[in-house]
Amino acid sequence: MTDYLRFVRRNGRFLLFGVLAAALSGYGQTFYVGVFGAELRAAFDLSHGHYGLLYSLATLGSGLLVAWAGGWIDRLSLSRFVTGVALGVAAGCLVMASATSAAALVLGLFLLRFCGQGLFMHTASTSMARHFETHRGKAVSIASKGLPLAEAVMPAAAVALIGLVGWRATWGLAAGAMVVVFLPLLLWLLRGRVHVDAADAAQAEGGGQEGSGRPRRRQWTRGEVLRDLRFYRILPVVLAPPFVMTAMVFHLAQLAADKGWSLEALAGAFTGFAAAHVLGLLVSGILLDRMGPRPMLRLFLLPMLAGLLLVATLDHPLLAWVFMSLMGLSIGGAGTLLGALWPVLYGTAHLGAIRAMAHAAMVLSTAITPVTAGLALDAGLDMERVALILAGYIVVALGVSWGALGRDP
Repeated sequence: MTDYLRFVRRNGRFLLFGVLAAALSGYGQTFYVGVFGAELRAAFDLSHGHYGLLYSLATLGSGLLVAWAGGWIDRLSLSRFVTGVALGVAAGCLVMASATSAAALVLGLFLLRFCGQGLFMHTASTSMARHFETHRGKAVSIASKGLPLAEAVMPAAAVALIGLVGWRATWGLAAGAMVVVFLPLLLWLLRGRVHVDAADAAQAEGGGQEGSGRPRRRQWTRGEVLRDLRFYRILPVVLAPPFVMTAMVFHLAQLAADKGWSLEALAGAFTGFAAAHVLGLLVSGILLDRMGPRPMLRLFLLPMLAGLLLVATLDHPLLAWVFMSLMGLSIGGAGTLLGALWPVLYGTAHLGAIRAMAHAAMVLSTAITPVTAGLALDAGLDMERVALILAGYIVVALGVSWGALGRDP
């Protein structure tokens, strides 16, 4: 713990940049945009299904574009990249505030999902993974805590503002806060921090100086990663946390009905989820630096697997808190592991492009999940059976990934 505190004191300013970038991804996260659902459906005369379709289209578009745009973090200075991302989020907020048609609504949602949920989280994880090597797990873990911070603050703040000034003005205030407060703060936190470009990252990873005595680590390109079998063996595990979480949370009302729980009690269990999310980030960051990614890859999904099996077999009301807490532990572990795994496997020279590709796959999976789970429910399955199917997916994914990292990482 002493080493942890010393690390935070020594790098606090840059770590705070990572925390803030992760928190600002909340502008495009479902937990924030969802607060405006009723107002948006009423303003544009949308059914639940139509609104969900527009949201899925915006998510799919953002996921595809992130795979390309995320690579720009490898070629631009971090200050220029984050400026572009912040202005994109502000533009999305302004479009939402002034939208008068469904087409404009899709554009606003796309900008929020693309620049907020996509590129802001990409910025936080990639910047931490690139700038730190020995303490990479701790750095990614600390930065990722910005997301549960946003989960705790942003929805409640949005509800309060909507009640005071209306939903359009709330989006307008959000745009103003991004430009006037958050972007200058992000740039101030970066001031004095030397940007690590591709060449510097490669030297840091591989000890690139001649005569240093350290072997130079290979720096993979995105094309080489796409031809690497390990990537496809690990990908099902990488996709599991957002895939499972989206399936269970998107159909939260049906889960409550099938289990005989009140929806209010199940929603209240998100407090346990947020606390466990933070705990998972903290513990996994320490374990990752001590154990490396191979054991963590085998362990981090086990709490989620246990939670799904409990939902599939038991009905006690307190199980809602247990289930959400177990989900939070795995989501926290994923936030740290998946931020540090790619640089360990493939180096940092093309880290932005590689992470963007993996992130795009995750976004696409979360766009598909509500539809597939909904079709399963329409076919007569209940959420208990859906949970059992998802548990089976995790078991298969763990089996496919077993041994994929070999002995090197």
